[in-house]
Amino acid sequence: MILTIEHGKVRELQLNHPPANALGPQLISELRNAIEHAPQDGVRALVLSGFPGRFSGGLDVPLLLTLDRTAMAAVWKDFYALLRALACSPIPVAAAITGHAPAGGTVLALFCDRRFVAQGDWKIGLNEVRVGIPLPPVILGALQRTVGMRQAERLAVTGTLISPAEAAQVGLVDEIVPAESVIQAAVRWCDELLDFPPQAVALTRRKARADLAILFDSDVNAELDEVIAGWWADETQTVLRRLVDELAKKRAKA
Repeated sequence: MILTIEHGKVRELQLNHPPANALGPQLISELRNAIEHAPQDGVRALVLSGFPGRFSGGLDVPLLLTLDRTAMAAVWKDFYALLRALACSPIPVAAAITGHAPAGGTVLALFCDRRFVAQGDWKIGLNEVRVGIPLPPVILGALQRTVGMRQAERLAVTGTLISPAEAAQVGLVDEIVPAESVIQAAVRWCDELLDFPPQAVALTRRKARADLAILFDSDVNAELDEVIAGWWADETQTVLRRLVDELAKKRAKA
């Protein structure tokens, strides 16, 4: 589910789970392992990408709704571990947002160092509340760090999905580039960073991202218990199952 493409000292991890790069247990686990093991392979920076038109559609809700409580708790814990791997990565990670990136797609990008988005009619944002999922505190904290408190409140509470242009305006992404060049732009940024004295970059980067990493140093187990309980709340389950039913009806008509 992960294609590994080498660009010299930069490794591209391309999500490869058609049709939507939805985040299920296997993809979450494979991506976490790929991020954690890259430095051991001598990789100096990472680019996280998708395929044209689709970065990631977020959590694989139809699949996750088939899991029991034990399995679902394991998914949430592994998802948090994936986000921690991004937040605490000893090497820079750039997101090449190649298309739509609602919910979990935007979450992955939030924990990267820099976000490049392809020009196009894509939607980006955290629409969790619209599908019945309370936004986890760790993710809200990362959003607040990226766009500021007021914009984070607006985007999180309303679950608004926005265009690349608005995402750039509020600081959710850093650069908009032609679709055919988004991966190259992310790789180029990494290469430019690697031209600087490595120890100075590593030490400064670690201090600069300490506030992001510290989100995982509080009582994250208590937070996870709350997030897992929220998944099983009646309202959440009702909204999610209605969403899956509507998607199934649309596919049947197609």
